[in-house]
Amino acid sequence: MEGVPALFFDLALILITAGVTTVIFKWLKQPLVLGYIVAGFLIGPHFTYFPVVGDNSSVSTWSEIGMVFLLFAIGLEFSFKKLKKVGGPGAIMVLTELIIMFSIGFLIGKLFGWQKMNCIFLGCMLSISSTSIIVKAFDDLKLKNEKFTADVIGALVVEDLVAVILMVILSTLSVKNTFDGGELVLSMVKLMFFLIIWFIFGIYLIPSFLRLIRKFMTKETLVIISIGLCFMMVMLANYAGFSSALGAFVMGSILAETLEADIIHRLVTPIKNLFAAIFFVSVGMLVDPEILVEYTWPVIIIALTVMIVKTLSATFGMLISGRDIHTSFKAGFCFCQIGEFSFIIAALGLSFKVIDEFLYPIIVTVSIVTTFFTPYIMRIADPLYNWLNPRIPERWKQTMTNYSEGFKVNEDTTLTFKTFVINQFKNMVIYGCIIFAMGVICLSLTGALIINNINGIWGVITSIAVTLFIVSPFIWAMAFKYKISLTNSKLITKNKFEHHVIVFIFVLRYIIAIIVITSIIRHFISINIFGALGIAFAVSLILAISNGIMKFYDRIEKNFMENLNKRQKQASFIIPEVLQQNFHLEKVTVSPLSQVVGKQLKDTVFRSKYKVSVVCIERGKNIYDLPDKDMAFYPYDIVTLVGCDENINKVKPIIEVEDTELIRERVAHKMNLHFVTISERSPLCHVSLLNSMFKDKYDAMVIAIQRGSDYILSPSASTIFHDKDIIWFVSSNDAAKMIKQKEEI
Repeated sequence: MEGVPALFFDLALILITAGVTTVIFKWLKQPLVLGYIVAGFLIGPHFTYFPVVGDNSSVSTWSEIGMVFLLFAIGLEFSFKKLKKVGGPGAIMVLTELIIMFSIGFLIGKLFGWQKMNCIFLGCMLSISSTSIIVKAFDDLKLKNEKFTADVIGALVVEDLVAVILMVILSTLSVKNTFDGGELVLSMVKLMFFLIIWFIFGIYLIPSFLRLIRKFMTKETLVIISIGLCFMMVMLANYAGFSSALGAFVMGSILAETLEADIIHRLVTPIKNLFAAIFFVSVGMLVDPEILVEYTWPVIIIALTVMIVKTLSATFGMLISGRDIHTSFKAGFCFCQIGEFSFIIAALGLSFKVIDEFLYPIIVTVSIVTTFFTPYIMRIADPLYNWLNPRIPERWKQTMTNYSEGFKVNEDTTLTFKTFVINQFKNMVIYGCIIFAMGVICLSLTGALIINNINGIWGVITSIAVTLFIVSPFIWAMAFKYKISLTNSKLITKNKFEHHVIVFIFVLRYIIAIIVITSIIRHFISINIFGALGIAFAVSLILAISNGIMKFYDRIEKNFMENLNKRQKQASFIIPEVLQQNFHLEKVTVSPLSQVVGKQLKDTVFRSKYKVSVVCIERGKNIYDLPDKDMAFYPYDIVTLVGCDENINKVKPIIEVEDTELIRERVAHKMNLHFVTISERSPLCHVSLLNSMFKDKYDAMVIAIQRGSDYILSPSASTIFHDKDIIWFVSSNDAAKMIKQKEEI
C-alpha cells in the first residue's frame, strides 16, 4: 500500500494542535491568534518535546495561501465609500501615528546597531495595529456600543489601506535593497495607475458578469468564482510587480461593492479561517527561544515602546483629528499592539532576504506580549483620563474644545472653485489611465491580429481605425465632457483669474486628447508631427460632433455608476450626504436568542427610547418596507435600522444576540416516546382522538396507532380508538405514568 504523503501528517499535526491551543486560549479569554502562534511554536523546529512538522516548504506554500485569504477577507470588509466617510479624521490619526512610530522604530533599530533595512521594516511593523485583536477586545470588554468605537474602526479601515501601500513600498525597497527616492515615486505612480485601472475595470465588468449568471448561480459556484477571481487578481498583481497580498486585497474590495458581497464573505470565511490558521501557525514555528534569550532587551524595549509610545501617538492623532480629550484617550488606548500585518510585513522581508532572521521572532514575541496586555491598557483609559482631567489647565481645555468643534462644522455642499478644479484634474487622471491602459492593449492586439493578417496600407489603416474606435469614448470624455452647468458658468464668470484657470483646464484636456490621437497615428505610420497633428484635429472634430460616441460613453458611465451604487441602492432609501454625519442605514439580523423574537414592533422601545426607526424587514423572499406597528419579529429577519451611530450601536446587541456556546446539549430528556395498550374496559376505547383530550389533559401528542400488523401514522382527530390498539405518544415521563395508571384502572 502506498504511503500517505508527509503533508497529510503535517496538516493533521498543525490543525489538531491549533484546535487544542485555541480551545485553551478561548477558555483563558485571550485572542485565538495567540493560540495559533503557540501551536506553531510547539510543533516548530525549536521545541523538541513535541512532534515536528516535516515538510516546511509545503507548509510555507499553504501559509502563503492563508495570507492571500486573509487579505481577501479584509478587502471584502473594506469599502471605498466607507473610506470616504471616515477618511479625513481617520487619515490624520493614522498618518500621525505612522510618522511617530516609524521614526521611533527606525531610531530603536539604529540604537541596537541593526542594518538599515532591519530598521525600516521595524518602523513599518510598529506602525500597524491589529484589527482582529482590537475588535476581539471590544467584544470581550463589552465596548462595541461605545461611541468611540466608530472612530477606532474608521481609523483601522485607513490603516488597512496604509498597510497595503507600505507593503508595496517595502517590496520596491527590497528589490533594490537601498532607498531610491525617484524609484519610490515611480513605484507609487505605478501603484496608483494599476489601482485605478483594476478598480474601474473591476467595477464595470465583475458586477455585470455576476448579474448575467445570477439565475444560474448556487453557493457552490459563487464561492468557486469569487476565489477564482481572487487568485486571478493575485496573478495580475504579481505580473505587474506587486505582492500577492495586494492582488487579494484589491479583488476583495471590488467584490465588496457587489450585491453578492455579504454571501461571498459568509462562504469564504470558513476557508479563510482554515488557511489563516496555517499562516499564523507558520508564524509561531519561526519563534526561536535561543534568539529571544539573546535579544531579551530588544523585545522588552520594543514591547514597552508599542504599549506606551504607540498608545500616546494614537491618542495625540485622535486629538489633532478633532476628537475631544476623553474620546481621544479611549480610542487611542486601543492601538497598543501589533498584529497580523506586522507578521505579513516581516514575512515579506524574509522572503526578499533583506532583513535578518532574528527580527521575525522578536516581532512575534512583541505581538504576543502587547496582545496579552491590550485589554488591560484599554481598561486604564478612563481612570487615567479621570486622574489627568482635573490637572489640565482650563485654558488648554477650552482651546482643544474650540479646535474639536471646528471639525464638526458641516462642509459646504455647493460647488466651489477649489472643488471644481480638483474634480477636473481627478477626471483627467482617471481618463488618462483608462486611455493609456486601453491604448496599450489595443496597440498590442492590433499588431498581432490585424497587421499580421492584412498586408500593406489597409492593415495599417484598419489598425488605426480599430484602435481609435475603441478608445474614442474616453478621448471624447477627456476633450469634450465638461458639463458646463449653471453653477460652473457662475464659477467661470466670477472673476478674471478663475476664468483664465478654468479655460486653461478645458484647453489642457483638449490638448491631451490631441496628443493621444497623434501618438496612436504615429505608432502605425511614419509621418511628420504636423501631418499627424492635422489628422488628429480632424479626428477630434469628428468626435466633437458625433452624438453616437457621446451616447456610447454616457451608457458606459451609467453602467459603471449603476454597478458602483447597486449595493447601496438595495437599502430602503439613500441618506443624502448632508445627513450622513448624523444618520445612516444599517442592516442587522434577528438572532433566535433575541428578546424581540415574537414581539410586535409597537412593543419595542427602539424609537421611543433609542431614537432608532425600523424602515424595512426582509423575511425570506418577502420585503416589508415601512412595516406596520403590529408586525412581529421572527428569527433571522433582516431588519434595516436608521439612526445615528451611537443609538444604532445600542440597539444592535438587543437584536443580534451572540450565543456564547456553539453547541447546546440537553442535560435531561423530559420528553420521550411512550405507548399504552387500549382494552375493552378502557375509557379511551371507542373514543375519537379529538375527544380523548390527550393534548389538553396530559400535554401529550399521539404520533401513531398500532392496530394488529397495521400502523396509522399521524392519525387525524376523528380517528377512533379500538380494543387492543397500541397508542404511541410523546409526553413527559410524569404524564405517561398518569395515562398508564388510568388505563390500568
